[in-house]
Amino acid sequence: MSASRAKTINRLLWTAQTLTALLFLFAGSMKFIMPVEKMQQGPISLPIDFMYFIGVCECLGALGLLLPGIFRIRTWLTPLAAAGLTTIMIGATTLTTIAMGAVPAAFPAIVGVITVWIAYARTSVVPIAEIPHRLLRTA
Repeated sequence: MSASRAKTINRLLWTAQTLTALLFLFAGSMKFIMPVEKMQQGPISLPIDFMYFIGVCECLGALGLLLPGIFRIRTWLTPLAAAGLTTIMIGATTLTTIAMGAVPAAFPAIVGVITVWIAYARTSVVPIAEIPHRLLRTA
């Protein structure tokens, strides 16, 4: 792969990671801000503890998309976070399809495809380089 192509893909990945992280931070934090009664409304009602668990996973996944690459420490966490968020999006797509049909399920499905792309590309196409530990120890 040429250097300019790798640079373009890296920029696209950072854009996708940032926008996806903002989406998941918003979705995850709303699970703690919204009243329980509002979250229980709708065709499928999930237990509130499960909703809180998903909210924590979404927030941590969002941080995992950005922080390892920004600080260049444990960069293998970025594709792992993207894979975890993909799992959440598979569940969201399934529940949305059951409750509301295929058309509303397109949004979580598209977000899931983006997280799959991030996981794959950060593993195989344009991985983020880590800062060597010897450089971190200098003070």
